[in-house]
Amino acid sequence: MINVNWWCQFTDHPGQPPDLLAKPPPRGVLSAFQIQRAAGLISNALTFKETIDSGTLPVDYIKRKDGSKTPMCMNQYRNLFGATRIPGDPTDGITTVHPAPGKHIIVMCRDQMYRVDVYTIKGDRVSVKEIMRQLFAVGHESFGDASEPPIGLLTAGDRDTCFKAHKELIQISPENEQNFETIKDALFVVCLDDFSTNQTIDHSHHQIFHGMDGHNRYFDKALEIVVANTGRAGLNGEHTPADAVIPGRFMDYILANEPAQDPPNASSTTLPPIRKLKWHVNNSISEYISYADKTAKKLIDNTASVLLHYDVYGGRYIKEVAKIAPDSYVQMAIQIAWQRMHTEPTAVYESASTRAFLHGRTETIRSLSKESWQLACNFDNDDVLYADKRLLFDSAVATHRAYQRDASNGKGIDRHFLGLRAMLQSSESSPLFSDPAFTLTSKWRLSTSNMSPGDWFYGGFGPVYEDGYGIAYAIGDVGIKFSISGNLKSKETKVKEFRSTLERTLTDLMILFPKRTEVWGMGWQQKHAQDRQEQIYLAMMKNLSDLYVEKENLIAQKYSSQRKKE
Repeated sequence: MINVNWWCQFTDHPGQPPDLLAKPPPRGVLSAFQIQRAAGLISNALTFKETIDSGTLPVDYIKRKDGSKTPMCMNQYRNLFGATRIPGDPTDGITTVHPAPGKHIIVMCRDQMYRVDVYTIKGDRVSVKEIMRQLFAVGHESFGDASEPPIGLLTAGDRDTCFKAHKELIQISPENEQNFETIKDALFVVCLDDFSTNQTIDHSHHQIFHGMDGHNRYFDKALEIVVANTGRAGLNGEHTPADAVIPGRFMDYILANEPAQDPPNASSTTLPPIRKLKWHVNNSISEYISYADKTAKKLIDNTASVLLHYDVYGGRYIKEVAKIAPDSYVQMAIQIAWQRMHTEPTAVYESASTRAFLHGRTETIRSLSKESWQLACNFDNDDVLYADKRLLFDSAVATHRAYQRDASNGKGIDRHFLGLRAMLQSSESSPLFSDPAFTLTSKWRLSTSNMSPGDWFYGGFGPVYEDGYGIAYAIGDVGIKFSISGNLKSKETKVKEFRSTLERTLTDLMILFPKRTEVWGMGWQQKHAQDRQEQIYLAMMKNLSDLYVEKENLIAQKYSSQRKKE
């Protein structure tokens, strides 16, 4: 599950103590700030859930060139909370209930699992401090109690082993079965790590990606908030219930509202005590856990992941100076970088959203085209004029944009092929799927995903093929964030070299377009900095206004109910 799940590392808390980052707590220690931030993230997550349950979450829209807006299907938001992957044979299952009825979460610390209630018995919200009290109780108990086996580690290994262990655990004891029900019904998982990694962003994201060794995680839960003992935090997610844009909006909300405020209707009631999940195991289960441990470590040791924060320019430059659609621009940069390192083209996967349709998910944008490869091959050719290179660039972008529109409008081909393949019985085969042309053009050595704008986080995922890369990117106004993953065993993939090549390519592309001063004028840097500051102030004012209106409405409701009683 480690390479299947996506991960996101959050920006630091606005009140992050710099000393905690400069001199992290030693391994084996939890910090008060870690508990404080975790409690705030939990509270904000519950508020976001309530907007989904009440139907008050504003609808997502696609903005068209003519100014019109197309609403998008919101169904996937119903799959965020409480969703769990269940090991199965021959295939896994996924459980989702909307609205998720659970009143508890699972908190993991030192591989121990605890049921932690976050709503009162009556279903009321509580203060952030009350959630902190629960988390402190988890930390205290996890250090002083006899350790239970690391059952969560089973979800880090291969699925067949996970299924066998899951089935046997249920057969061993009814308490084990009840534990799995408790996990399944939990709204989400919170992992309190008693360590932190190297604080450079290039290293610290590995803690969110896989926990360094697969421990203290339950990778089968749709949402898993991870908090290091420095207060650094992130999210690890199971991909089946929802596509990346959905948890992206969830993350935007919980981070934009830090530091968390108590919900207006917070109850003063004390929550029920935490409950540790205790497991009954035998030698067979211990062997399964040991095997999963080795499998996870082998995969982690073979996976390289690096980040690139390109800050020479961002989406504003691409739109206003280059006058290119930002996503197409970045896709061309990735393909040019690939060509600079490899002599032959490769199939390029990019996900397109089909949420303009009811229950739409994704379709494949086949980003590689005759035009894009022609651009990549000629970009470094000194015999080709810059004006002609710009024409090649425009042609490649036009082809990409056309395929992107077709994919989003239900005219793609890959989900159709997927449906045909799914219809085959186990004894059946089709020459189509073994045809060399089909297999070659479906081997995504470049698997890419746009997670824009990504202002609040870095995100990524593992490579699809052993000799390929997994590339996530987020295009902000003034910069572009990338995560690049690959396999260390492969002689073909070199993630650090690809990162430096991509960075150089993004800078080299500027030669095809006007200078920024020609479009924005002299002093554009100061003007843009001022614009950004004004945007920050406007956002702060809007948040304060929204909070004021929300509190006014609650006071009005309370007053109205009192009048009715009189």
